[in-house]
Amino acid sequence: MTTLALSTAPVWRRGVSPSLLLGLVLCGVLLVLVAAPLLTVALATVGEGRGLGVWHQVFTGRIAQNFLWSPLANTMVIGVLVALGTIVVGGFLAWLVVLTDVPFRRTIGVFATLPYMIPSFAAAFAWGVVFRNERVGGQVGVLTDLGFAVPDWLAWGMTPTLLVLVAHYYSLAFLLIAAALASVNADLIEAATMTGARPSRILVGITLPVVIPAILSAGSLAFAGAVSNFAAPAILGLPAGMHTLSTRLYGALSTGQPERGYVLAIVLIAVAALVLWASNRVMAGRRSFATISGKGGRNRRFALGNWRWPWLALAGLILALTTLMPLLALLTSSLTVRTGDIFSGFTLHFWIGSSDPAYAQGQPGILRNPETLNAIGMTLAFAASVAVVSMVLGLAIAYAISRLKRHPIGATLNQLAFLPALVPGIAFGAAYIALFGAPIGPFPALYGTFVLLVIAGAAYTLPFTVQSGRAAMEQVAGELEDSARMTGAGFPRRLLAIFLPLTARSLMAGGVLTFVKILRDLSLVVLLFTPATPVLSVLAYRYASEGFLQFGNAITALITVVALASTLLAQRLQGKAEPWLDDNRGEAR
Repeated sequence: MTTLALSTAPVWRRGVSPSLLLGLVLCGVLLVLVAAPLLTVALATVGEGRGLGVWHQVFTGRIAQNFLWSPLANTMVIGVLVALGTIVVGGFLAWLVVLTDVPFRRTIGVFATLPYMIPSFAAAFAWGVVFRNERVGGQVGVLTDLGFAVPDWLAWGMTPTLLVLVAHYYSLAFLLIAAALASVNADLIEAATMTGARPSRILVGITLPVVIPAILSAGSLAFAGAVSNFAAPAILGLPAGMHTLSTRLYGALSTGQPERGYVLAIVLIAVAALVLWASNRVMAGRRSFATISGKGGRNRRFALGNWRWPWLALAGLILALTTLMPLLALLTSSLTVRTGDIFSGFTLHFWIGSSDPAYAQGQPGILRNPETLNAIGMTLAFAASVAVVSMVLGLAIAYAISRLKRHPIGATLNQLAFLPALVPGIAFGAAYIALFGAPIGPFPALYGTFVLLVIAGAAYTLPFTVQSGRAAMEQVAGELEDSARMTGAGFPRRLLAIFLPLTARSLMAGGVLTFVKILRDLSLVVLLFTPATPVLSVLAYRYASEGFLQFGNAITALITVVALASTLLAQRLQGKAEPWLDDNRGEAR
């Protein structure tokens, strides 16, 4: 009887905890959602007896220069210069907000966090509204319409791509550098000043050692985002014949060359992963500096004197050009009869107009067009579904990692959950096509289905949601769960009665930000898009590519407004006062 009782008892009563079982199940899930697609991409380049033939074609064949090496060079230039630009712009704004007495610091701090929430293709479209010239035909921008000769290098190619991406990513640098600067104790600076140290010496000896890790993190994240960005190079670079790895990858898969495209995907993953790995290695090898004392940290704000207003004007110009102007340009162009011609008259046709042969070959406005209305519903459902699935999965993974900190399963979960952060969005989409584009045993192909969009989006956002889940877990004391376990509450009961109520606010904020990330994404979904699964970001890109600029700009403006409103909601739900916006700090007089 004893032997029978032991054999039929639940496994956790025989030494296997529910946390370990959960960890094993989640490892299996992540192997399918993350590891298997990436492995399939690699195998697809050497399968079916091809050997290394595709690799030789891409790296050394006749197509190598135009297909790989030139796009790779453009990609690296974009990545490096965007990383440097974001550090300069974001670092400048962080310095103003945290360490100076510039007026309207709080306003600057709020607006400096918004550009990253604006889709990069929105900024690219807005650039075209102003600077588009006659190079590619069709409607021109405002400056050309007013009689200015806009040179090709300013309208298309590398320069506008760099400027748009710096404007999109500098918020990352601002957030990281501002947080680092806020941790510098004024006592250290005052002590150095009393000993006669010059400002330059204080900067190099005290401030920079604290800020350099944040600068490296910001630069590496901006580099990884820039090299994988598809929207800006496609919209602004392709008309000038400038290709990057992401645009070549999209072209290869769109023209029936999947194996060559998968080679580019592996190269793109390797480039992004190598930079992030190198950045982490550099930061891990640096000495740590203690900057918080038992007296409580405080900032010292330096008086700018007569420079207060010039610096404020420069900050205001940066924020206006990167936040207000893109939205204004998109809204205005969607209301004009001809894009870029503000004197052609205004119309609401591109928003609510019925079919009229005089406008856009008879296409109705986006809010009356069945195709765009279907895309609006599909996109909102897609983003909401990804937010729910990703947050639930992220919370479960965070729970398992926190309970299995010293177990190999916990370490494996942590590595698998972080892996998508190393994979550019367009490469991740290619991986899902490679795995789920054909039937797997009894399971049908998922390409072109809503299910594929959701699982790809959920897997792609896992690094973010797992971190959000871990932050939420830290709010709940372990004693609460231990007490509930001692009273006989099972895992589902503990989850519903303890964790969800106590972390609901943080989880909801994280879910809203995940919703925004998917809503404004183009790189991930551009390869997964089909007529059966229309997504607003791809629809806007296709409208613009086909010359219907007002429709594309109207859709993009709609996405931008929803994204910004959702971001502000998430910030309100989080209810956190940013440390650099705390006015209860010492200021220089």
